[in-house]
Amino acid sequence: MSVFTHLSLSPINIFTHLSLSPINIAAALCSAKAYNSAYAKGEQMINETMYARGAESSIIREIFSYGLERKAQIGAENVFDFSLGNPSVPAPAAVAESIKKALELPSDQLHGYTPAPGLPQCRTAVAESLNRRFGTSYEGKDVFMTVGAAASLTCTLNAVTNPGDEVIVIAPYFPEYRVWIEKAGCTCVEALADEDTFQLSVDNVLKAITDKTAAVIIDSPNNPTGAVYTCDTLTRLASVLREVNAKRDPENPIMLISDEPYREIVYGAEVPWVPSIYEHTIVCYSYSKSLSLPGERVGWILVPNTNPQAARLMPAVAGAARTLGFVCAPALFQRVIIDCIDEPSDVEAYARNRTALTDALAEYGYTYVEPDGAFYLWVKALEPDANAFCERAKKYELLAVPSDSFGMPGWFRLGYCVSYETIVNSLPAWKQLADEYR
Repeated sequence: MSVFTHLSLSPINIFTHLSLSPINIAAALCSAKAYNSAYAKGEQMINETMYARGAESSIIREIFSYGLERKAQIGAENVFDFSLGNPSVPAPAAVAESIKKALELPSDQLHGYTPAPGLPQCRTAVAESLNRRFGTSYEGKDVFMTVGAAASLTCTLNAVTNPGDEVIVIAPYFPEYRVWIEKAGCTCVEALADEDTFQLSVDNVLKAITDKTAAVIIDSPNNPTGAVYTCDTLTRLASVLREVNAKRDPENPIMLISDEPYREIVYGAEVPWVPSIYEHTIVCYSYSKSLSLPGERVGWILVPNTNPQAARLMPAVAGAARTLGFVCAPALFQRVIIDCIDEPSDVEAYARNRTALTDALAEYGYTYVEPDGAFYLWVKALEPDANAFCERAKKYELLAVPSDSFGMPGWFRLGYCVSYETIVNSLPAWKQLADEYR
């Protein structure tokens, strides 16, 4: 098949169809020849890496999709889906009020482009809120509004690394970290957390550092364990990183990327402000969890003005956002953030779910990490193979995420950001499952 047939065009009219000038005809013919050659050889005209990423899917999304199918088959009330971190707490009433107010704006203001880094008043609102909370002196120019935390992490990684660099993650870790790191042309290096407390292990981070290390990613409260890294732990980490930096080019320190979408969801624990502990820190944030807006995709990157590389980092972040197509966060929800910047997160429902689930699982003989934050429970599988355990759990319509994709075998993650009824109704199934292993 020729390119002309493939395009349903004759050789005579293809140039008219493509509106080519005479000087471009030769280039068009060369392109057509190349296409026909590749087509004849059966070569794939797609990016194989991207194909593989799309084909493999996320294990979390895969289980979630399976749950939707089962709910359609047997009724939602009979399926206990703990796979996805989708907040069950409604967004604050202030969000709806802000949207109503915004809808009164002229269309060009409501739906028009914002500046690439975000609305100036939104960036200023974020900076001022942080200043009130942490005693800092940030300005709007230190904030870059993003399309959720995924964009924040992706832009930051591309801003602070070069192909061939290494980025350290704390295992267990959010699986997409690896995807974003590798897309930046870097190597994902795992540093195992303390296996008793799941606090960050400073010793293991130190062992993982090489001359190629460009950054370390931390998330506290942690996904998947719910651990909150203490001020002592982070202070020791900062000390180690400074010791390493002292032996490096001062213009090439190890950056600490603090991913904080769960900062507001804690159960009495204090979440330290990382930039006050380590100067070479960049903070990534999302309102998906704090305001229950996961589908609206709005967050930010903070390049603290206390970071010695700030003058070059923010342009690098802007350049990464431009290159990756992540400029202009949703205009409507930037206005919502302005109005709702200090709205408290409703954690009572999560705390209730946490207590009901942990009390029952402890009684049934499960071992788990007591979560100080987020809305995940990290539970030891009742057999060495977590994937096999989670498959067996499906017999009872219990949908959990096995730990292998988080960089640690033998565990599973439960997202207890579900209705209280789902928690209670699932408990007999959890007991039956445990009884199978006695």
